[in-house]
Amino acid sequence: MSDIIQLLPDSVANQIAAGEVIQRPASVIKELVENAVDAGATTINVLVVDAGRTSIQVIDNGCGMSLTDARLAFERHATSKIRQADDLFSLRTMGFRGEALPSIAAVSQVELRTRRAEDEVGTCLMLSGSRIESQEPCSCSLGSSFMVNNLFFNVPARRKFLKTNATELNNILTAFERIVLVYPSINFTLHSNGQELMNLRSGTLRQRISDIYGRRYGQDLLPIQVETALCRISGFVGKPETARKKGVHEYFFVNGRYMKHAYFHKAVQQAYDRMILAGTHVPYFIYFEVNPAEIDVNIHPTKTEIKFENEQPIWQILVAGVRDALGQFCEIPQIDFDTEGKPDIPVYNPSADSPSQLANGQWPKTSSTQPSYNPFRQKPSQDWQRLYESLPSEADVPAPPSLFEEPADAASSSVPEVSPLHYQFKGRYVMTTVKSGLMVIDQHRADVRIRYERYMQQMTGAPAQSQRLLFPETLELTPAEATLMPELMTALTSVGFDLTPLGPTSYAVAGVPAGIEGLDPISLIRDLLAESEQVQGASHARLTSDVLPVMSDLALSLARHAAIPYGQVLSNDEMDALINHLFSCKDVNHTPDGKSILSIFPEQDIDRLLG
Repeated sequence: MSDIIQLLPDSVANQIAAGEVIQRPASVIKELVENAVDAGATTINVLVVDAGRTSIQVIDNGCGMSLTDARLAFERHATSKIRQADDLFSLRTMGFRGEALPSIAAVSQVELRTRRAEDEVGTCLMLSGSRIESQEPCSCSLGSSFMVNNLFFNVPARRKFLKTNATELNNILTAFERIVLVYPSINFTLHSNGQELMNLRSGTLRQRISDIYGRRYGQDLLPIQVETALCRISGFVGKPETARKKGVHEYFFVNGRYMKHAYFHKAVQQAYDRMILAGTHVPYFIYFEVNPAEIDVNIHPTKTEIKFENEQPIWQILVAGVRDALGQFCEIPQIDFDTEGKPDIPVYNPSADSPSQLANGQWPKTSSTQPSYNPFRQKPSQDWQRLYESLPSEADVPAPPSLFEEPADAASSSVPEVSPLHYQFKGRYVMTTVKSGLMVIDQHRADVRIRYERYMQQMTGAPAQSQRLLFPETLELTPAEATLMPELMTALTSVGFDLTPLGPTSYAVAGVPAGIEGLDPISLIRDLLAESEQVQGASHARLTSDVLPVMSDLALSLARHAAIPYGQVLSNDEMDALINHLFSCKDVNHTPDGKSILSIFPEQDIDRLLG
C-alpha cells in the first residue's frame, strides 16, 4: 500500500493560512497600516477602489526595505519583530507573526515599491498568488508603497461572499479608526474612489477623536487618568447624557493594540450604575499600559483577544477610575440652590426695636399678641341665604336656543354607542375579552406591527405624510455613517424625511414623518444608521422578494422608535383604536422580527384555575 500523506505545496498552504488572516479588504488595510506604523512612518496614506475589491494602496514614509528584505518579507514566518520565543513576552510592536504579507500575496496581485534613506534607488517587486513575477530597481520616495490588486482573484468562493461596497467600505473605516485612535501623532489620510474620506493631522488624542466623530462629540467626553503599580489607565469616557442604545463608539486599547474585552466593558457599565437607562451605553476610549509580560496577545491571528494575568484587580481599578472621572467633573446629579435674584430673608435679632432696624432686615425684640384669639371659635353667619336672593332661580333661566327641533321621544330612542371596556395592566399589556376567553396584547409590539406596515406601504408607493420643522436641523455624520446614507436616502425620503445634502458628511433635516412628533430627528436618524450598519448584508426570512431589505430594516427601526413605549397610560378609546388597527394588519400575531404580540387565555382554562 502506497503512502497517502503528502506535503502541501507552498501556494496551497499560503491560501489556507490566508483564510484566517485575510478575511476581507479591511484585513489587508489593517495589516499594511500596522506594518507602516512599526516602520516608524509619520505620514500614512490609504487609497481604495471599489471598497478594496479592485485595489488597495498604502503609502508610508517609514524606514523602507532593502532588496533582500523586500523578497524575504513575503516568506512565511519571516519577521523583524522577534528573534526568539522569549520575545513574545516583551512585545511592543503591532505585528510579530510574519504571516500578514505572505497571506496577502497568496490571494492577490501585489506591487511593492520601497527605498531606504541610504539607498539611491529603490526596489520594485511584483507578485501574483505568492509567486514573484518580476524584480527590478526603480525610482521611488523614501518608505514603502504597497499596491494590492484583485483581492481573492484566485479564490472565487471567498470573493463571491464579500458584502456590498458600502458594507466593505464601512468595515475598512472601522479598522482604520482602530489604528488612527492609537497614534494621534501620525498623519493619516483615507481616499475611496478618488474622494477623500479622512484627513487627520497630528495632534492630541481629544483632537483626533473630534476630527473623526465631530467637534461636538469631543466636547462630551471626560478625561480619565489612573496610575497604579499594576497598570496605567488613560483616555476618555462619555458623559451620562451621551448614553444611547445603538451606534456607541466603545474602544479598549492595550499597549497601543485594539482589543475586545466583555469583562472590562461590564466594569465601565458598572461605574454608570443608576446614572443611565437600562440597555443604553456610553462611549469610551480607554487605553491600558501594562507590562507585556503580564498579558498574552498570541491567542488569535487578529490579535483582538488578549488575556490578562491580573484581570480582577484591573477591573476594580477601572471601575474606580471611571467613577472618579464622573465625580471629579461633577457629572453626578445634585441639588443646586440658586439664590441669585431671590429676596433676602431677615435674620432674627432680639436687640432690634426701631423702624430703622426693621428696615435693615432685623426682627423686633417684642410684638403685641392676643392669646385669647381663636378664629375657629367664631360662629358662622346665619344670614347666608340673603347672599343669593338677587340671583334668578332655575325656573326663570330660559333654555338655550336649538337649531333643530328634537322629537319628544328623542332622549329615549337614541342610545350612545359605547366602545367595549379594556384594561391596561402595568402600562405594558392591554387586556380585553373575546368570544373564546381573555386576550392579552403587548401594546408596544402591537404598535410596532401597525407602524411597520404603514411605513412599508409608504415606501412601496403610497404618498408619505411629512411634518415640516420650524427650523431645519443640521445632521453631522461620521465617515462610516456617511457611507451608509446614500443607500438609505431613498427609503428615508419615502417615509417622510426631508433631507438636503450640505456636504460629504452633513445634511439639513427640514421635515420628519408625521406621527413621530416629540422625537429628536437627529438622534433618530443616527439610530437608524447604526441599526442599518448592523444588518447590512444580512438575510431576513420576513422579507419578500419584491421589497428591498434596506427598506424593511428601516421601516422596522423607525417603527420601534415611534411606537407606544412601555409605561405610557392609554385611555379606553386609545386602547380600542390600537386593537382595531392591529386586527387590520396582515399579521396580528407576530412583530416583523418574529416576537409574539398577543396571547389568548381560553375561558375553560380560567374556569379550571378558579374552580
